[in-house]
Amino acid sequence: MSNKKPLIAITGASSGIGEAAAKMFSKSEYPVLLMARRVEKLDGLSLPNSISRRVDVTKPKDIQMALEEAQKKFGPVDCLINNAGIMYLDQPWKQPLDEWKTMLDVNVLGVLNGIHHVLGGMVQRKTGTIINIGSLAGRKTFPRHAVYCATKFAVHALSETIREEVSQSNVRVITIAPGPVETELITHTANEEYQRDWWEGAGTPLPSEDIARSILFAYEQPQSVCLREIVITPTKLSA
Repeated sequence: MSNKKPLIAITGASSGIGEAAAKMFSKSEYPVLLMARRVEKLDGLSLPNSISRRVDVTKPKDIQMALEEAQKKFGPVDCLINNAGIMYLDQPWKQPLDEWKTMLDVNVLGVLNGIHHVLGGMVQRKTGTIINIGSLAGRKTFPRHAVYCATKFAVHALSETIREEVSQSNVRVITIAPGPVETELITHTANEEYQRDWWEGAGTPLPSEDIARSILFAYEQPQSVCLREIVITPTKLSA
């Protein structure tokens, strides 16, 4: 019997939670497909048994081509980690409409695009796991986060609904909902005052490795065990 481990596919793998998850799964001897727009950062990780591809999650064809190439080499994707995301903070009457659209396209449609390309095969094989990176902002609201919260509430809703639909096919859908984490996410917001306020409210953000460890833990449970949602925050966070 082969001890070969199955393929793990990760979006937004060039930094933060995605990068930490890539390193952790690779260290655990899983082959990994790394997807992000900054492919040079993926290549710089130099992980064994990995394929790095430039992927924009808003473009379904990008995802499809990367998955097809990786699956030819490593076999079917057993776990898709939908990590790619973007956050712009602003007051809703001031925020540019293109920032709203970008967040909706990346945070919601980007997740659905990935799911679309792997879920049918998982249902057919009667096994597989989809892990969607939600947020504490997908469970409660925060000022200046209106559209970001809307996208993450959507991720939580679509995850729960799809889980109900595929659970009888032995496919798991898991939501990881982090609070403040040390990533590049807040740097997407150009307003330095808002950035400072975010860091002050975050207390001591968790390192990305803490979230990656939880992702690996949830995935490595027996296929009959689905940790439907894990909310992870710093202990001292009062929000």
